Amino acid sequence: MTNIQIGLPDGKTLEVPAGSTVLAVAERIGKGLAKAALAGRIDGELVDLRLPLHNDVSIEIVTARDPQAGEVIRHSAEHVMADAVKRLFPGVQIDVGRTDHSEKFQYDFLVDRPFTPEDLEKIHAEMSKIV
Repeated sequence: MTNIQIGLPDGKTLEVPAGSTVLAVAERIGKGLAKAALAGRIDGELVDLRLPLHNDVSIEIVTARDPQAGEVIRHSAEHVMADAVKRLFPGVQIDVGRTDHSEKFQYDFLVDRPFTPEDLEKIHAEMSKIV
């Protein structure tokens, strides 16, 4: 298997097998960092922790201390919410969510009737089960 070089913010490099994920890189740096990891950043772009790396890159691990952490959390919450709604309302149609997660998260749902306050409580409870 081929190895690739991962550049770190402190100037050090790690050699990892090609196909290693961003999370695997975080684990190599330290278990605490891996546990705190929310996402990665490659060339200024946020990437999923499950992204496989096939080329030499410079990477940063995004944690809750990062200025973009809220954006990552809102994006993840958006997906959890959509999954919860799909579980509770089979057949629901889901529109693409926002691309700007700097302030809030949302999806548009096409359902037979508007959600009631009771529905929202059920959605919240289902989201809690998922996470």
